[in-house]
Amino acid sequence: MSPPADLYLGVDGGGTGCRCRLETASGEVLGSGIAGPASLRLGLETSLAAVMQAARGAIAEAGLTEAGFARVRAGICLAGIGRKGMQEALAAWEAPFAETIFESDGLAACLGAHAGEDGGIVIIGTGSIGLARVNGEELRIGGYGFPIGDEGSGADLGLAAIRVSLRAHDGREPATRFTQDVLARFEADPFEVIAWMDKAHATDYATLAPLVLRHADLGDSHARMIMQNAAAMIDAMVRTLFERSVPRVALIGGLSSAMEAWLAPDVRRRLSHVKSDAIAGALSLVRPRV
Repeated sequence: MSPPADLYLGVDGGGTGCRCRLETASGEVLGSGIAGPASLRLGLETSLAAVMQAARGAIAEAGLTEAGFARVRAGICLAGIGRKGMQEALAAWEAPFAETIFESDGLAACLGAHAGEDGGIVIIGTGSIGLARVNGEELRIGGYGFPIGDEGSGADLGLAAIRVSLRAHDGREPATRFTQDVLARFEADPFEVIAWMDKAHATDYATLAPLVLRHADLGDSHARMIMQNAAAMIDAMVRTLFERSVPRVALIGGLSSAMEAWLAPDVRRRLSHVKSDAIAGALSLVRPRV
């Protein structure tokens, strides 16, 4: 006779790392675990290996052996799950858990932000995206990837910084301390920028975002214009979610606090506070509502 499935595991597997918590039905934390990146963009085997490493850490911290996985209902939320064929591949995985539900890491963040209730989020980090869940239906805005999308993100700020700095170098825009500081990263040589561009990814562009924020706070006209344009893109995402009957919207992500100060007053007034994290969102997929 199999043991009862009375434990709940929430997994947040993203591109920078994998985190999980093992809890009881009442929310008592028994253990937690961490592992390396679990994005499915790295491959199914790599992603699931990170999930299991984190899960083993949590079960060990709870004082249980891996036989305890048979008692666990797992909500596993992974970046890149929307890639073609991934849902089918995950469904074929012989999971050690009593029950396994797979969803996206974005949905986990959304559910966590609103304690499992209907609502939406706008994530502002290296990239950007608007997500919501209302009456069991999911809604997505943006998030098409840099450079064709991810407006208002860290990568977008970095790209705008480089563009205006190159224009200033040519004399098409006034040069400022900000544009000089940007080009100083490339030895003040536009051809160094070109060589860097050929190999750069979104995360590389996003490293310039703090420079934009700092000079915007100091009053630089170029940096302020970049922030204003980025904020307008985030404003549009938030307003669109509300227009589509999303009851609550929250901002999350590494740039969310900095960006909020630049948003339109009507948007800031309507934002909700984040209630919990993405792991709590993953747990809400499998734990019974009380």
